Amino acid sequence: MAKIFFVLGKSCSGKDTIFHYLKNNKELKLKTVVGYTTRPMREGEKEGEEYFFVTPHRLHELREAGKVIECRDYNTVHGVWSYFTVDDEQIDLENGNYLYIGTLESYRDMVKYYGRDVVIPLYIQVETGERLYRAIQRERSQKSPRYAEMCRRFLADEEDFNEENIMRAGITRRFENNVLEDCIAEIVETIKEV
Repeated sequence: MAKIFFVLGKSCSGKDTIFHYLKNNKELKLKTVVGYTTRPMREGEKEGEEYFFVTPHRLHELREAGKVIECRDYNTVHGVWSYFTVDDEQIDLENGNYLYIGTLESYRDMVKYYGRDVVIPLYIQVETGERLYRAIQRERSQKSPRYAEMCRRFLADEEDFNEENIMRAGITRRFENNVLEDCIAEIVETIKEV
């Protein structure tokens, strides 16, 4: 049976960089699943690549149609932003393995929907101080830095990804992203083994 390799971790753990590497690794032949969000597009993002950017009204329509697999709503300093996965026929488990990126909450919901034997966690972690440094550097590089939102997200991740929640989700293996190349090599080996 095909697998969905699910990349997750706290903000600024390097999960986006790792996701993009795995996505572009031709040897792994992983198909990607694009999530949906109601948040504004960031500089450098493209519609249908990082996310499908939709309005809250469109999210409501998809919910009403029973198409939302999982949804996370965040009360940000800019209003409520939703991140969600839609049963839109992007995933066909009869035809290959997939790569997805999300949160601990979305991972649990995907496991409920597809099963623990299908959804394989790739949990990325980084020491807290290093993660904070990376968060500040990333925000500084934005045209209009949103430091308050960065701080909210950083603190929320500390709570969301506490040890109890990680263990409750059944995640036992972790990938330390101290040296990006080493972390990627370990993940690639894990994917090949599965």
